[in-house]
Amino acid sequence: MSLTIIGSMAFDAIETPFAKTEKTVGGSGTYCAYAATNFMHAVNQVSIVGGDFPKEVLQDLNRLGVNTDGVEIVEDKKSFFWSGKYHLDMNTRETLITDLNVLADFNPILPKNYLETDYLLLGNLVPAIQRSVIQQLTRRPKLIVLDTMNFWMETAMADLKDVLTLVDVLVVNDSEARQLADEFSIVKAAHKILAMGPKFLIVKKGEHGALLFNGEEIFCAPALPLEDVFDPTGAGDAFAGGFIGYLASTGDLSFENMKTAVIMGSVTASYCCEKLGTERLQNLSQQDIDSRAAKFVALTNFNLQCK
Repeated sequence: MSLTIIGSMAFDAIETPFAKTEKTVGGSGTYCAYAATNFMHAVNQVSIVGGDFPKEVLQDLNRLGVNTDGVEIVEDKKSFFWSGKYHLDMNTRETLITDLNVLADFNPILPKNYLETDYLLLGNLVPAIQRSVIQQLTRRPKLIVLDTMNFWMETAMADLKDVLTLVDVLVVNDSEARQLADEFSIVKAAHKILAMGPKFLIVKKGEHGALLFNGEEIFCAPALPLEDVFDPTGAGDAFAGGFIGYLASTGDLSFENMKTAVIMGSVTASYCCEKLGTERLQNLSQQDIDSRAAKFVALTNFNLQCK
């Protein structure tokens, strides 16, 4: 089984009430890849970076089983850069700087050995680019997962709705789900979004967990209460990477297994928050994954005898 991930690889400057860094490795594709490698070691990465991007990071991803043939390096330009500041509740943030740099010219051409991928994760990018990637494939993957955000709903809604007809799973947060469907009720919004094309919808609710929708079926996953949250940047991407990485490793696309995949995505997302940038994701062990998954089970396990 192979998994292909398309997303940005970048630098971030992050300030939270508890930590600050002027420059750390980030980008949706980077977080997704590190999270996915906890479940499988046949990951194809597609991205673009400048000559300033650390070669050591690419080598580290290679060590974990990530093929970086699809990462374009533009030596004479700079990598994408984002700077943001989080408020005390850690759920809201302010974007300070967005320098697209090489990302402004991103037009991915998939290597030949990527064209028959079994699983595809389209990270948060321009919808037209997400669609072009799907169209390059010589066969349809078993599962296509799409991540997007409110910016594309505001600037490229027609393209976004077009690509939604081509994917199996959409991943958004609660405010994005409401905006996309023009409905305040998340359940009503889910019905409208599923009618747009995806078979499954995942609505992330930050510290309140995540919801999985499939027709009339709904699964509610908790978020693990963390004593210390240093940096939520990339948690959503880590969720998506863990989710599809687990599904690709099992090959089981049933709703029951999707539930487990949501928990595994929540596991990787929870670890992501414990350190700045990708630092915590880079050194997870199988024991780390198993022990935290067990905590999620304990968090929701109870006995009930109905009269």
